Amino acid sequence: IGLGPDRFLREIQIAARLQHPHIVPLYDSGQAGDLLYYVMPYVEGESLRQRLEREKRVPIEDALGIARAVAAALDYAHRQGVVHRDIKPENVMLHEGEAVVTDFGIAKAVTAAAGQNLTQTGTSVGTPAYMSPEQAAGEAELDGRSDIYSLGAMLYEMLGGTAPFLGPTVQAIIAKLFAEPVPALRERHPGVPEWLEQSVMKSLAKTPAERYATAAQFAQALTQHTGTTPPGATLVSSGAQAAAVKSIAVLPFADMSPEHDQDYFCEGIAEEIINALTKIQALRVISRSSAFAFKGQNQDIRKVGEQLDVGTVLEGSIRKAGNRLRITAQLINVAGGHHLWSERYDRELEDVFAIQDEIAEAIVKALRVVLSPEEKRAIERAPTENVRAYEYYLRGRQYFHQFRRTGVQSARRMFERAIEVDPRFALAHAGLADSCAFLYMYWDGSQANLDGADTASRKALALDPELAEAHASRGFALSLRREYEAARPEFETAIRLNPKLYEAHYLYARACVQEGKMEDAVRHYEEAARVRPEDFQAVLLVSGPLHGLGRHDEAIEAIKRGLQVAERHLELNPDDARALTLGAAALMELGQRERAMDWAGRAYAIDPTDPGVLYNVASVYALGGLRDEAIKCLQQAVDNGFGHREWLDNDTDLESLRDDPRFRELRDRI
Repeated sequence: IGLGPDRFLREIQIAARLQHPHIVPLYDSGQAGDLLYYVMPYVEGESLRQRLEREKRVPIEDALGIARAVAAALDYAHRQGVVHRDIKPENVMLHEGEAVVTDFGIAKAVTAAAGQNLTQTGTSVGTPAYMSPEQAAGEAELDGRSDIYSLGAMLYEMLGGTAPFLGPTVQAIIAKLFAEPVPALRERHPGVPEWLEQSVMKSLAKTPAERYATAAQFAQALTQHTGTTPPGATLVSSGAQAAAVKSIAVLPFADMSPEHDQDYFCEGIAEEIINALTKIQALRVISRSSAFAFKGQNQDIRKVGEQLDVGTVLEGSIRKAGNRLRITAQLINVAGGHHLWSERYDRELEDVFAIQDEIAEAIVKALRVVLSPEEKRAIERAPTENVRAYEYYLRGRQYFHQFRRTGVQSARRMFERAIEVDPRFALAHAGLADSCAFLYMYWDGSQANLDGADTASRKALALDPELAEAHASRGFALSLRREYEAARPEFETAIRLNPKLYEAHYLYARACVQEGKMEDAVRHYEEAARVRPEDFQAVLLVSGPLHGLGRHDEAIEAIKRGLQVAERHLELNPDDARALTLGAAALMELGQRERAMDWAGRAYAIDPTDPGVLYNVASVYALGGLRDEAIKCLQQAVDNGFGHREWLDNDTDLESLRDDPRFRELRDRI
């Protein structure tokens, strides 16, 4: 290999941190004498080049599937600060019908942190027929749009039979690249739809600014006319979400137990399957709040799938009697209404972890999802060996999702009981930490809650340093203590371990707002919305830092998008007081006062005793200039246990109340 050892090792380090189902992973590297080497797994199948040599052209649907998979891999790599620089058919392997990208060993980090130019100025690394103009010009600092050009050239060849520019020499190809327009794709293949030709031509624009800004946007353009979503590249743009082939909603399992007293267990098992599947980058998994809205409704599965915008739905039932467990599960194709897979498990209760693993693996197999080794390990990990501790943990999760003060307090007690039974249960410690942290942030700003979050998150991390939830809990606890420098690497580690962990992105964004890092806050809110498109919080809250940056038009657009998401959420979850109060504040900012007051009134009616609901309703009244109503709600909130003076001191929603002596009296009571 012709690279120097230092550069080689740097590039290997870059490659080693990329873990994605459509990227061939790196296993090992080293030096033997004068020979530098690295080791990747053998991929059964053929390269895209071999298929093109055999067929010349690839059928349109196959070409789109390959391009979307490569785009998903590139989108992931670009978000890690890595540009491939040599996307071409030889570097795409076709394994069991799925495309995987190889040879990220020559990628170059584009993060400013790298700080060193590892290539000489004027040196091009790439293949001329697929090289972007800026890469051919020898520019050292390339970004992801260069890879987008290369992917566009490869897709052009799959559809048209040849690369966009051909010539007898490298110089001849590069001369055409700079001087000639890209030949019309439909002249080479008249069967290519016009929208697809436009998408490919946009990716092949001479100037990077005229191409798609991200590989995910390119993938979305290749999706919107086909009714599928690119694996690993789900986006929120206009608020509409394309239906995905590799997408799933897991409904809460029906309780078939003799006493019908296992609701928490049925919900918990479904949630655990959701959490396992969420770790798979190539699979879009609908969140618990959206999927569980259909609990007990007995609707036609095809209609459920259409409403949730997914290709498949998992449903099932649980019968728990003593130590015996019967679980049935069916994976249903939404489009045809037929079963892709079904199974019945008659086991002992202690086999529950094995059953969950088997269900997740069956779904992966049925949907033909390619797992990375890390993903396979992640979905196979049992959180505890103690079933009784696990039952307490599941009860805690059910209480936690109620997101009322009494619910979170009950969740804390359940997590504490789980820990009493199994002191080494890391997820239970993380749950305890989050319960204390949320109680501190929203209801009771006591030192006891702050210390509880700190202690429990430390313990979770000590027990399992590879648990993404533990790092997110630790980052959350540290951010509440204003220890932002220490919190930042914890959030980043959580995201590295599980890029689709919504809470890590969302809580990181909130910490950035607290710290005053508004650019970072916008980025992490946007990542949270990308990971969980159906969640209204990140999309609405990003307006705050956007306003802080003076990007007011973008903030208003974010509010409008967020309201659309909140409205869809409320159609499924009409009793979600947080969606109503956040939405009411957003409506007030848009000048829709009457509608905002209606939403606030609905939230109040849902739970007129919860101090968090009362505080948020008061904030909406204050924004609307209803001082007396706002003060009354705040008084009720404090009487019912609201105890966070910092919110009263810093919440801009309450600005209109600050000169009111009743407000100052309330503040002094806390």
